[in-house]
Amino acid sequence: QVQLVESGGGLVQPGGSLRLSCAASGFTVGNYAIGWFRQAPGKGREGISCISADGDTFFGDRVKGRFAVSRDNAKNTVYLQMNSLKPEDTAVYYCATGLGAKCWPTEGQYDFWGQGTQVTVSS
Repeated sequence: QVQLVESGGGLVQPGGSLRLSCAASGFTVGNYAIGWFRQAPGKGREGISCISADGDTFFGDRVKGRFAVSRDNAKNTVYLQMNSLKPEDTAVYYCATGLGAKCWPTEGQYDFWGQGTQVTVSS
């Protein structure tokens, strides 16, 4: 059974950092692409990052240069390191997989989703 569980969200001041974790079970993260999405209140879900099966990484324009994505195959976990956080980064953050090798920028390609973790950037 494929499961994804996000953790690491919380309240952080502008300019601060957080690291989100996406713990997977039922499949091996090193063999598949894992995407990160976020959804702010009243807005649609936005694709922000992805790591492919080959380890290639992709970032949306709004987070490029501030966020990094990595994975630990031994822990079967993918991480999203978020630096220089801004109030507009406030959202629920989700990880997802479509059990494919490639990254896709839109949510329609992803079949399995975690429950999400809240990130709030505020002073």
